[in-house]
Amino acid sequence: MGIQLHNEHGHREHSGASLIAAARAALIASAERWTDMRADVFAVLAEQERPASAYDIAASVSARRGARVAANSVYRILDLFVRTNLARRVESANAYIANTHPGCQHDCIFLICDTCGQVVHLDDDRLTGALVDAARAARFVDVRPLIEIRGRCAACHAAGTPGTAPQK
Repeated sequence: MGIQLHNEHGHREHSGASLIAAARAALIASAERWTDMRADVFAVLAEQERPASAYDIAASVSARRGARVAANSVYRILDLFVRTNLARRVESANAYIANTHPGCQHDCIFLICDTCGQVVHLDDDRLTGALVDAARAARFVDVRPLIEIRGRCAACHAAGTPGTAPQK
């Protein structure tokens, strides 16, 4: 998954078996069941280096299970994961990344490289807090900022690599 940069609040990052255990615990704490299919979808999502589409995840889960898994089923599970804070949706890419700290509620800022597709997940409670305050002043409720900033990562810039990230 992408890099995480944190500011203001502390939380524990999980990876590997620890991430899957934390995700399972968070889903159960949300009064949802941790089924074999949900476990497979989360495991595949957690293995991704970049945001993955539901179709990519369905193909990987199908290979893992030895039977075709419909993308619609994966979309429903991913929607559940987003609602329960196990995953984040990168709107502009129509793709998903695992949340490496599923027990921590916070807002998201994604920095997306237009060249290689890398996503950096940045937490900045001061910035998102100001947006929440502005939205609440405008009488909006249940505000959840999701900010996507596009550009080129340092590695692509240093390499002089132009262009846009491959589309799936």
